[in-house]
Amino acid sequence: MADEIQLVVFTLKVEDTVCEYGVPITQVYEIIRTTPPTRLPQVPDFVEGIINLRGNIIQVIDLKKRFNMQQAKDIDETQIIVVEVGEQTVGIIVDEVTEVLQLPTSSIEPPPALIGGITAEYLTGVGKLENRLLIMLDMTRILTEGEKKELQDLEETEPAS
Repeated sequence: MADEIQLVVFTLKVEDTVCEYGVPITQVYEIIRTTPPTRLPQVPDFVEGIINLRGNIIQVIDLKKRFNMQQAKDIDETQIIVVEVGEQTVGIIVDEVTEVLQLPTSSIEPPPALIGGITAEYLTGVGKLENRLLIMLDMTRILTEGEKKELQDLEETEPAS
């Protein structure tokens, strides 16, 4: 099985384009419906706020804002993928989770320096499927060390409910 990787595939819609992304299933805890997050003061623009997930407070990040992508206007329902980012559990807002698939490692190419406005620092590769490309993200790199620390500090100062 080492010659395959299992990915959770999701989309981000930008204007009239739908881009497909994948994250290793080992970094995904669960997928939930989007609930309105509670906004926090003085956080980076891409941090939408916090939600209570079965008694655990987690930060929610909008991936489109993180990647400086244009917001699509026709998104009815988004989803939150709960992932591990370093030592923290974080929710990432995506337009739609579409599938879980097994991708042969032989179908993965190294990432280009820039793809769809996203720099290679967030990418682990590009998966080649029959008639589509899958941009593979590394959730451990989605936040800088400073941003991780800032969110962790927020988490530690949040009042207990």
